[in-house]
This record gives sequence, C-alpha cells and structure tokens, in this order.
Amino acid sequence: MANFELLSELVQETGGKILLLVMDGLGGLPMTPDGKTELEAAHTPNMDALAKAGSTGMTIPVARGIAPGSGPAHLGLFGYDPIEYKIGRGVLEATGIGIEVKPGDVAVRGNFCTVDANGLITDRRAGRIPTEEGAKRVELLKQIQIPGVDITVEAVQDYRFALLLRGEGLSGAIADTDPQVTGVATLPARATDPKAEYTAGLINQWLKQAADVLKGHEPANMVTLRGFAEDPALPKYSDVYKLKAACVAVYPMYKGVARLVGMDIIDTDSHDSAADEFKRVAAVWNDYDFVFCHIKYTDSRGEDGNFDAKVKVIEEVDAALPILMALNPSVMIITGDHSTPAALKSHSWHPVPTLLYAPKTHMPDRAQAFGERECMTGALGQFPAADLMPLALAHANRLAKYGA
Repeated sequence: MANFELLSELVQETGGKILLLVMDGLGGLPMTPDGKTELEAAHTPNMDALAKAGSTGMTIPVARGIAPGSGPAHLGLFGYDPIEYKIGRGVLEATGIGIEVKPGDVAVRGNFCTVDANGLITDRRAGRIPTEEGAKRVELLKQIQIPGVDITVEAVQDYRFALLLRGEGLSGAIADTDPQVTGVATLPARATDPKAEYTAGLINQWLKQAADVLKGHEPANMVTLRGFAEDPALPKYSDVYKLKAACVAVYPMYKGVARLVGMDIIDTDSHDSAADEFKRVAAVWNDYDFVFCHIKYTDSRGEDGNFDAKVKVIEEVDAALPILMALNPSVMIITGDHSTPAALKSHSWHPVPTLLYAPKTHMPDRAQAFGERECMTGALGQFPAADLMPLALAHANRLAKYGA
C-alpha cells in the first residue's frame, strides 16, 4: 500500500506525465469452462500491442476474496488504502455533481421509489424514470424546510438525487432507509450511534414531508435514502504526489471520488463515447501532470449479464486508443477498478488485468495480449491496486532515491 508519509518525502515536482485509463468492471470470467473472458474474446489489437511492449499483472482492489464497491475500488487505484480511507456513497454522489461537502455536513444518496396506497414499495427505482422526471420531483423536495438545519437537494441521474444537511451537531451514523426489497414499507432513519439520534430525527421529519409533497406524483411518489456519510478529509493529490491532476468521467460518482482526492473535473456529456472522452483528455493534456479517464459501460454490461455487449465496449475503447497514445504519455496504465463478470452479473473478488506501458523505464514481459490469462503470468504479478500510484510515479521518474 502507498505510504503517504514516505512518498511525500520522495516525490518530485518534475517528471513525466501519467495517464490512468480505467474500464470499470474490466475483469471477467468465461461463460463456459473452456471459454474466454470478455477481455480475451474482444478484438483489441492496440491493447495487445501495448501488452507485448509493456508490463502486465493482476491487481487486487481491496483484499483477496473481497468484492469491492466502486468507491473503495477507485480509492485503491488512486493509491489510498480502501480499508483505512472510507467514503460513504452520499459524499460521492454529492461531490460528483458539484455540491461542496464541508466538515460537519451529512450527505446521503436518495432514490425515488414507488409505493402503493398502503405505503408498500412496488418499485425500488420508480420505473427508472429519466433524469428530467427525477429533476421535477427534486424541485418538489426543495420545498421542504426543517428548523435548525440547511438542506440542499439536487438531481443526480435518472431516479437518483443527493441530499445534504448542514448544521450543528450532525452525524452520518445512520442506517439506510431502503429495505432492499419490495412489498414492504420504507424504513425510518435509525441512528447506529447515540451521537446521531438528533440527525436521525431531522431525517425522519424530512422523510415525512417528502411523502406529503410527492403524493400523487407516481411513479416517483416516495424516496429511500442510502449511504449517510461525512467528509472523509482525504489527503490530496497535489500534497501527496505533487501532481496537478484531472478527471474525465461521465458518471457523477466517479467525478465525486476524483474531486475528493483533489482532481479537477473536466466537463463531459453523459452520452460521450470512448472516442469523445479520449478527445477531452487530449484537449486538457498539456495542462496536467496526471489524467484519470473512466469508462463506465464495461461494468454496466457485465451487470446486465451481457457478455457480447461487454466485449463490444472493450473493442470500442481499443479502437479509440490511438487518440490517447498520440499524446505520448510517459506512463500509461490500463486496468479496471474491479471485475464484473457477465457470468455473475455483479462485482466480484477476482483480480483485475492490468497493463503498464512506460517505454523508457518498464521491463517488458512475455505477455502477447491483454487478457486475464496473459496478465496472470506478467512481470508485475498479483499486487494491491494501491501500489499502482507509486509504480506510476517511479516509472515517470517522479520519485527520488530512498536513503543514502
């Protein structure tokens, strides 16, 4: 794991540029015992060429056997021990859409849902209403006022929104109000620590008013709240790594975790293709030392259980890759935050194929393609994802010698 105290002593402000390309949920599994994974099945001549010329390995997002969420998985890629540094989903959602989360604030992710006349949930995601419909309901929620606390509510995407409470004596130690099943009522806010009793009371007042203002606005006629959280006060990239860093991503949560570690967020459209995202990277490349570029749909198609569609996304990324290679980064890393095999339709604990291309400093291994089985035998071996940033800094000649 990255040792921030040690790195802060060794890191240098000059050196090469680093590009981190993350295909969310990249790792996969064969659909049949003798089959290929999604990455192995994809036609990826550009990644294969980089694998032949570079170094490969498999990263472990959190720990062996642990299937991570996207938040901790990205923290690992950014060099933060995801067990030591924890970020609640609410903070990720809020910061992802530009809401500033200050010390003492409590942020939470909200979902619109559908309840019947008896208050029982019939659809946990309100029919997956489009963002414009969700935004209309958010305007209703903005009417709610609770004495003693300032409330911010903003639409995120589709049926999701972010809620922020600001005031004295608040705590994020509150259990989710989403029961995770249909046919039952939404749960009241419940403090998991005595210090959060006051905050839970405020939330329950807010939920009661939310039910009143949303009544009759089917399918989004109620809400559930998940991921109550406070500012994690993460060390920043500029302090730890001496890097001016940027993020190009389309989904708010990934912008959120990048903003929390001090990256600038480059505006993108929610429907950007890989090529469009890569062009945005190219547009800002000269202004930054480090750029993180995130591709979402490898993960989405894996969760759908659609093997062929995930293959297609990987191939689209590969076809656009020359846009990034033309930038001539000193270090380019291609990996995923975790595995999302279509065979499992979920995040999994499997190590993630990883490629490091640093033509002036790396040691090429014997990999002939970019895929799980090739990476299993690569020079980098299996290692914690949090070791990627020290490796990237070293290969970019940004770390001084340790000791005499």
